Amino acid sequence: MDWFFLNVLHNRCWLNVTLAPMNSPVLIACAHGTRNAEGQAAIRRVMAEIETLRPGLRVVEAYVDVQEPELGGVVEGLPEGTAAVVVPLLLSTGFHIKVDVPKAIKSRPEVVAAKPLGPDPRLAELLTTHLRAAGLQENDGVLLAAAGSSLPDGSVDSEEQARLLGELLPNKVRVAYGASAQPTVPDGVASLRAELAADGGTGRVFIASYLLATGYFHDQLAKAGADIVSAPLLPSTVLAEIALERYDAVLESLS
Repeated sequence: MDWFFLNVLHNRCWLNVTLAPMNSPVLIACAHGTRNAEGQAAIRRVMAEIETLRPGLRVVEAYVDVQEPELGGVVEGLPEGTAAVVVPLLLSTGFHIKVDVPKAIKSRPEVVAAKPLGPDPRLAELLTTHLRAAGLQENDGVLLAAAGSSLPDGSVDSEEQARLLGELLPNKVRVAYGASAQPTVPDGVASLRAELAADGGTGRVFIASYLLATGYFHDQLAKAGADIVSAPLLPSTVLAEIALERYDAVLESLS
């Protein structure tokens, strides 16, 4: 493919904008869904940023839970033979990635799925920025709080993201989950606090919110007993950039 690159000033940052080739497959941006209005707006902003970074690319909104339009209905609504790539705006491989997305596209071989957004070193950098903005010091402990998955191997991606975060920080970094996996966030906070005390430290426990946006799970983090909870990942154009890389990786694998 021939790519046309433009540099534009957007939100005080230089972004690499790529003009979509003619007849590019549709990008179905598939998020989890939330009832939180602020969270909904944050996800839609990511979708708008994807369109900004790739002019001419058709981006279609879809969800696997809570919100409409539901992914299966979006796929069914595409004209027969329309090539599309489902890009999950999700942070790890779990039930939605392994079950819901394949189920939604199984009858349409021209529709394929990309990998989720995480783990990714750029997400570790973003988490680090948020933690330091919240006042993280070297003697504090960090608990990466992920959504969690009921699948036996559903914690692998979150553990890898915690490892990537730990490479950027001198702090103790552990991981815990909001639901469906162990340890829970409150248990993780208590365990990390005890670990810091056992080492003779007086540092605080920070929760690094490994969630895209505000909503139910992020709200629960404030009740988990940590000293400070960092902001969720959005807003940030990093997520749109990663989403487009996931899309492009699928196209490259098919070429």
